[in-house]
Amino acid sequence: MAISLNHTIVPSYDKESSAKHIAHILGLERIQAMGHFVPVRVDDKFTLDFDNRETFDSHHYAFQVSDEEFDNIFGRIESEKVVYGSLPTSQEDMQINNRRGGRGLYFKDANGHSWEILTHPA
Repeated sequence: MAISLNHTIVPSYDKESSAKHIAHILGLERIQAMGHFVPVRVDDKFTLDFDNRETFDSHHYAFQVSDEEFDNIFGRIESEKVVYGSLPTSQEDMQINNRRGGRGLYFKDANGHSWEILTHPA
């Protein structure tokens, strides 16, 4: 059997609203709670399991998406007036990058986590 990532815990101040927000922006499904986690299904093998924490370091989550998915996600980002940027060091310049022949952007959530979507592998 090949090794695959099954889930990762996403620490948050409010797991319900954080999971709902990311599921909406990325066009993913928030699924039935598993214990005290609020999972968001990324694909048939992987979930983001949101959990409440009082303190935590910020994390980076990057997702390769198709051009169509990028357009849909970007549409929701613009609709929700989410601040975004073109680089990890410039996440508020309201620009999309075109590195390696694809498109990409970064945005932060209410927990300070950095989320990235890209259409070409890093």
